Amino acid sequence: MREFGFEVALCAWLERHSSGIPSRQLGASSRGNRVIDIAAIEPGPDFEDRTAISSRTIPDRAIRSSVGVGRWRHWKEAFASDSEWVREACEAAIGMGFFERTRRGGREYVRQTARYPAEWFGSIIGIENKPDLSSPGDLDRQLRIDVSLGLFDEVILATETYVTRAHLNRLPAEVGVWRFDPESANREVIREPTPLDPTEYGVEVSERAPGRTDIEIVPPVRKARLRRRLAERAYGKGWRTYAFPACAQVEARESAGTASLPYCQWKNRVVHPATECGSDCPGHEPAESPVVDSETERERRTPWVREPDGRARRQVGLDRFG
Repeated sequence: MREFGFEVALCAWLERHSSGIPSRQLGASSRGNRVIDIAAIEPGPDFEDRTAISSRTIPDRAIRSSVGVGRWRHWKEAFASDSEWVREACEAAIGMGFFERTRRGGREYVRQTARYPAEWFGSIIGIENKPDLSSPGDLDRQLRIDVSLGLFDEVILATETYVTRAHLNRLPAEVGVWRFDPESANREVIREPTPLDPTEYGVEVSERAPGRTDIEIVPPVRKARLRRRLAERAYGKGWRTYAFPACAQVEARESAGTASLPYCQWKNRVVHPATECGSDCPGHEPAESPVVDSETERERRTPWVREPDGRARRQVGLDRFG
């Protein structure tokens, strides 16, 4: 099976067999040079407080700003910038209900509707997919980045290939290995992962050149920020990020209890709609898109909340401006 089909089938399996939030294709480094195939976010003690705020990703800039509960802050002062990116983050936080806004004397002020729950997520498992180990590509480098940076609590390689001792010897010892069959949705644990410590310093490659590799030490506080950003992105994004094509050949195929996979009868496999479907496909047959309510399905199978009540409230006695 191609990697996309393998990936979404494994996400469906994770939904059924774990209590967390699976997501796919997430940035997993401080320099933007690593994207993890799947991240599974386990709920922490403050998870319900997070679900009550918004179903969407809260912008990292909004979380890191000096906007708090109670005191109204001028938005530019709270962000220490008025750049386009900052303004966009502020507006997004207002739109999702994390911030509320008021105007006074021609100036715009904001404050949080609820304190951000710092411990809303627990462990984070990073999963790299490689259905066919005979074509490993850059697999070794990717896994070594994950282990040395230590952003995840565990790192796992998922494959459809029969795993030999030679395969295991070529992988970092800390990486766990799963053999997953996307057709039957069965998983076999070949090797358990060695737990990593995200609270320790990490090492990340900053630059590669012929005969030289520069590294950067990533302190725990920075790793904590990266983990929070990854967890937020996973919560808002999920894994059903594709739209079903308007083609009579495509149907919603069931896997691990959810009819969410775009299966093409003409190609006889799961397809990636964004890259494989359209009028230029020889098997394309114009029709209405299959009706699939991805958000309802996600809420049914995970602790993610589609329409939270929100935490906006009258903050009596706290209408101070600063």
